[in-house]
Amino acid sequence: MLLTVLGLVLFESIISIDNAVINAEVLSKMSERARRWFLTFGIVIAVFVVRGALPLLIVWAATPSLGPDGALFATFSSDPAVAAAVEQSSPILLAGGGVFLVFLFFHWLFLESKSFGLHPERFFQKQGVWFYAVVSILLTLIVWFAMGRNQLMAFGAVVGSTAFFITHGFKQNAEQHEQQLLHGGSANMGDWSKILYLEVIDSTFSVDGVIGAFAFTLSVPLILLGNGLGALVVRELTIRNIETVKKYIYLKNGAMYSILLLGAIMLLDAFGAHIPAYVSPVLTFGCIGYFFWKSHEHIKVRGTAA
Repeated sequence: MLLTVLGLVLFESIISIDNAVINAEVLSKMSERARRWFLTFGIVIAVFVVRGALPLLIVWAATPSLGPDGALFATFSSDPAVAAAVEQSSPILLAGGGVFLVFLFFHWLFLESKSFGLHPERFFQKQGVWFYAVVSILLTLIVWFAMGRNQLMAFGAVVGSTAFFITHGFKQNAEQHEQQLLHGGSANMGDWSKILYLEVIDSTFSVDGVIGAFAFTLSVPLILLGNGLGALVVRELTIRNIETVKKYIYLKNGAMYSILLLGAIMLLDAFGAHIPAYVSPVLTFGCIGYFFWKSHEHIKVRGTAA
C-alpha cells in the first residue's frame, strides 16, 4: 500500500509539471490576494472536487449496476459482494484506461514538441502523420481480441479512445488560451477570471493522472490519497521551486514512458494477465528516476560549459 501511494504521488507530481509551470507564470501576474486564494482554497477544488469525484464517476461508469450511491459506498466498503462487482467490471475499466494512456503516449511521441531524451524520439516526431494510423490499427487489434473475451471490454476500449480525443480537444483549446494568458492576452482579464480559468485548466489536465492511477490500484481510497498528495506537491512546486524544476528538461519524457508502461499493464490486466501490484510503482520510479538522472547530467554539462 505504501509503495502504491508513493508511486501515485510521484506519477501525479511529474505528469502535472507542465500545469504547474503555467500556474506559476500566470500567478506571477496576479495580485497577492488572488494568488493566496488560489493556492489555499484552490487546492480544495483540485484535490477534493476534481481528483475526488473523477475516480467515483469512473467506478460508477464501469459498474452502472451500483448506481451513484452504490459507487460511493463501494469506494469505502469492505463488503465482499461489492468488491466482487467492481472486480468483475474491472476489465471494462482497464481496457478503456489502457487505450487512453497508450494513445496519450503515442500522441506525445509523434506530435508534441519535446526535449529529446532518447535518440528514436527525434525520428518518430518527424513521422507525425503516422500517429492516426498507428492508434487506429492498435484500437482495431485491441477491439478484435477483446470481442473474443468480453464484448463490454471491447466497448470499454472504444470509450477509452473516445475519451482521449474529447479530452485532447479540450486540452488543445486550453493550451491556446494559456498562451494568450502568458503573452499579453490576460491584460483585460481580472484576477478572479484568471483563477477560474486556472481551475478549469487544472481539471482538464487532471484526467490523465486519475485514469493512470487505476493502473496502480482499483482501490479508490488509495487513489484519492496518492493523487491528493501529488496535487499538494504540485502546488508546493508552483510556489517555491518551479524555476528549478524547469531545468530538469527530461522529466516529462519519464512521465510519458511511464504512461506507456501503465497503459500496457492495464491492457494486460484486462486480458487476464496477473501483474503484481508492486510492478506499476516500481516501473514508474524506474522511468522517472532514469530521466531525472539524465536531466541532472544535462544540468551539470551546461554548468560546466558556462
